[in-house]
Amino acid sequence: MIDVAAYERHQKIEAAYQRWDDFDKSPRHATHFEHGVIELMPVADATRYACKYVNGHPGNPQQGRMTVAALGILSDVASGYPVMVSEMTLLTALRTAATSAMVARHCPRPDTHTLALVGTGAQSEFQTLAIGNERALRQVRFYDIDQAAIAKYAHNMGERNLELVPCASIAEAVDGADLVTIATAVKGRQSLLTPAMLRPGLHINAVGGDCPGKIELDPAVLPACDIIVEYEPQTRIEGEIQDSGLSVTEFHEIARGQRAGRLSTDAITLFDSVGFALEDHAALNWLYANLCDAIDVDLIPAARDPLDLFAMLQPPTPTFRRAASF
Repeated sequence: MIDVAAYERHQKIEAAYQRWDDFDKSPRHATHFEHGVIELMPVADATRYACKYVNGHPGNPQQGRMTVAALGILSDVASGYPVMVSEMTLLTALRTAATSAMVARHCPRPDTHTLALVGTGAQSEFQTLAIGNERALRQVRFYDIDQAAIAKYAHNMGERNLELVPCASIAEAVDGADLVTIATAVKGRQSLLTPAMLRPGLHINAVGGDCPGKIELDPAVLPACDIIVEYEPQTRIEGEIQDSGLSVTEFHEIARGQRAGRLSTDAITLFDSVGFALEDHAALNWLYANLCDAIDVDLIPAARDPLDLFAMLQPPTPTFRRAASF
């Protein structure tokens, strides 16, 4: 069954990519610490400015906190005033999955029915359901080094009309898959997917890359792939291609019909997804247009004289009344 709201998010994000030239874009600003990263992700068109505050702290779950937490702000460009502040922890998960689904509309082969998940953490359920909105998935093969994460995924997806196959290794999970999604939180250089695991026609959805020095694929995989990225200047900093001089295609070229998502039946396509602010802009605008139970809060003070800010801190002037005459 198609999740209508999820499908709308896919459509909104792709519509933003189709308007690629309308946006003022830049790589996100990242401040790295020994234990994590904090990032600001801005983007704007002529009407709305969006910015997301987001962290990535892999050790947080051991302290009872989430690895990723985020807040978003949407502002009116004409006045500079914010029109919405939103949580974006869940919204980021939704828009990341929606972006994967958007690419899955164009790049995998039409006969894609088997999904392999490498990593069954926070993104796994969202990725499965979003991609399932674009491809008729029948089987999901999944693997994680954390048995609790495997059990969590199996429990959450147990009521879905899918054959769930827990696997003992990455190679076993990938074997026979049409589409592979890799999303892990471990920092550093990994070789989770190797050339020996590739087969003609495979689509790889590499979601975990989110900082310099972190890769999930064996570098030898890249030359075999047709590589699609969101925004090349950012992906060169923190994606699978960060150490590579290989040529890539930005997804907006596909969204705008400048080239096909799949160039041949046997091509191996790789979506090197690091998350881009344009997707947050689309998600925040989608949320703003569909608000139901929002709380109105005056974030900007209302001034009697907008040129006299100091007066706003002064006590009100007493009003005196003339005493009544007897």
